[in-house]
Amino acid sequence: MSDCIPANISFPHSNEEVSFNHPLYSTGKPREEGYLKVSEIHTLFYATYGNPRGAPVVILHGGPGAGCNDGLSRFFNLDYWNVIMFDQRGAMSSTPFACMEENSPQHSVEDIEVLRKYLGIEQWLVFGGSWGSTLAILYGQKYPERCAGFILRGIFLGREQDYLHVLYGMGKIFPEAYEPFLNYIPIEERQDLLSAYYRRIVNPDSKIHIEAARTFMRFDATCSTHTPHPEKVEKLLQNEKLIFSMTKAFLYYSTHRFFLEPNQILSNMDVIKRIPAIIVHGRWDAIDLPEMAYSLHKKWDNSLLWMVTHGGHSADDPAIASALAKGTDFFAEKMNENL
Repeated sequence: MSDCIPANISFPHSNEEVSFNHPLYSTGKPREEGYLKVSEIHTLFYATYGNPRGAPVVILHGGPGAGCNDGLSRFFNLDYWNVIMFDQRGAMSSTPFACMEENSPQHSVEDIEVLRKYLGIEQWLVFGGSWGSTLAILYGQKYPERCAGFILRGIFLGREQDYLHVLYGMGKIFPEAYEPFLNYIPIEERQDLLSAYYRRIVNPDSKIHIEAARTFMRFDATCSTHTPHPEKVEKLLQNEKLIFSMTKAFLYYSTHRFFLEPNQILSNMDVIKRIPAIIVHGRWDAIDLPEMAYSLHKKWDNSLLWMVTHGGHSADDPAIASALAKGTDFFAEKMNENL
């Protein structure tokens, strides 16, 4: 098998309401793990899976701050794909942990290029979910010639209305989960929840910042799935490193308007609109509203929008996971047709 991805894959510009029953693959183990220094401050953890001569795909995790894990390999036939994933600056196994200095999407875009060159890959499929979808598009807009295609899940456009929805809009959909999230902040600070939570997450007292992270992530995780999974939420909250990483990065990025100009992503879609893309979005995604996926699809000529009938936001939602596995196989079929 060649590691070259054929060009000129065309999709009909269509949006469909879908419900797949596509099986996931077995979780793979890393073929290689390593660390790559990308600046004087930051060193990134990366891992590769599957066929070293397979079609290369890079996974961009969400959060920001969530990091990658072996479970993301379940969406790929590892006999066919050469899967590369890495923890972005400050996230999980990258060092220094939870460091926000020199940490922005612009830095991450350049890190992706450094990793590509380091691994000797000419061109790859870009796979990203939630914040990872944002970063994938930004990378494509800067380096379109390096992108053979995209599979994106839970589209987040990084506009002010999008990140403020997490703080003020999701509560209209999950009011019972919003109440403790809101009540955690004293009433005199509630006019600016972003600043109130950010002050607590950067407090050096671990009792304060972990309590803030746990409150924030309990609300976020509750809203992330189509079907409630309270036991999974509680398990997540036991991972203090993960919930701190995600909460701190999201609040830091939100405080800085995600380092983006207003409507930056949609305004620059001409650069990549002819590159093939599958957009997977849950019909009942309460975190990133379906409007974002539809707005992106309308700007992307060579894209399929799969609105997943029983899907929420999380890639762990069975309906979303099935659609992602279907998407990687669909891309593989199209690649083989064009060889």
